[in-house]
Amino acid sequence: MNIAFDAVPLISDRITGIGWCEAGQTMAMARLYPENSYSYSFFTSGDSSRTDRLRPFAQDNIALNSSGFSGYLYRAASTFLPVPYSAFFGKKADITHFFNYIVPPGVHGETVVTVHDMVYKAFPETVRARTKFMLDTGLKRSMNRAGLIVTDSEFSKREILKYFPQHEKKLRVVPCGVDTKKFRPCEDKEKIAAVKSSLDIEGDYFLYLGTIEPRKNLERLIDAYHIFSGRVKDCPKLVLAGGKGWLYDGIFSKVQELKLTDKVLFTKYVPAEDMNPLMCGALAFVFPSLYEGFGMPPLEAMACGVPVLASGEASLPEVTGDCAVIADAFSSESIAEGLYKLCTDEELRRELSRKGHERAQEFTWERSAEILYNVYRELL
Repeated sequence: MNIAFDAVPLISDRITGIGWCEAGQTMAMARLYPENSYSYSFFTSGDSSRTDRLRPFAQDNIALNSSGFSGYLYRAASTFLPVPYSAFFGKKADITHFFNYIVPPGVHGETVVTVHDMVYKAFPETVRARTKFMLDTGLKRSMNRAGLIVTDSEFSKREILKYFPQHEKKLRVVPCGVDTKKFRPCEDKEKIAAVKSSLDIEGDYFLYLGTIEPRKNLERLIDAYHIFSGRVKDCPKLVLAGGKGWLYDGIFSKVQELKLTDKVLFTKYVPAEDMNPLMCGALAFVFPSLYEGFGMPPLEAMACGVPVLASGEASLPEVTGDCAVIADAFSSESIAEGLYKLCTDEELRRELSRKGHERAQEFTWERSAEILYNVYRELL
């Protein structure tokens, strides 16, 4: 097969979960099935740095297929006009996979699209207006164009069918994975100390790592931490690490309002090479999100052997199983109780560390790529 991957999620200077999902699946597939031809298709808009960002993912077995045209202009124009994608990327591919919801018009060969979740329908108030417009105007057409539709979890499959029941026969579940070489227990205390120092973290800490945005339920987490900190003397700090999403002002204001500026630390964007030691240095990882199509950060923490607190919402129980403290996402008191358990019960932390690490081994990118490859074979 000649397989093309739309590389839009990989060319950003700050890759999100969608990009890491694409990287994990495509790189593993190219390793497992070297008999095929693979390529990343992307618009450079005259920016050579995008090519440089892709090279580490392409390595020696995925070619780069670029167009110097503006991706932004193409996406804007193709929303209203059937400008063929093949005019920019040719007609060699048997299959082209789009990992970020939208299939443009005029793609040569068969198409697969990944629809990660339905958050824009379930929690529209938490979605950026531009993103919501793109999905409102383009997702229905995109799903009609796709030969098969991939999603990350059984939960997301149910959510998609709630809004688009006509596509039941086209839907396939391909769980995400975790890079167990990158996310693993870290015994290098000096490396952990160096990363903590670079982020101005001192002592024990609970860690949240992800986008700073409303859907992640961070205002309620801060409320819960305020309750918890009133019960435990010299309690661990709360570190909120990650890039700013949108509507984040209320999250920062909450810390000011509760006078927690000395206990709640916002870090800068954490580069990929620092994620493992940052996670491994944490007392526990906290992720009380309201809505996740899969929820990679808790799985990455589990792979590191770090105890996890997660909400019982959406796909998170599907990922964490019985290997995490599960809290009610809509109750600050429930989240606070979870923090207290993890802080005071060392035996619980050890048990969750062991069980979580074992469960994470079931979610490999190789397994994910095998399932996805069978979707491609089915389509052809």
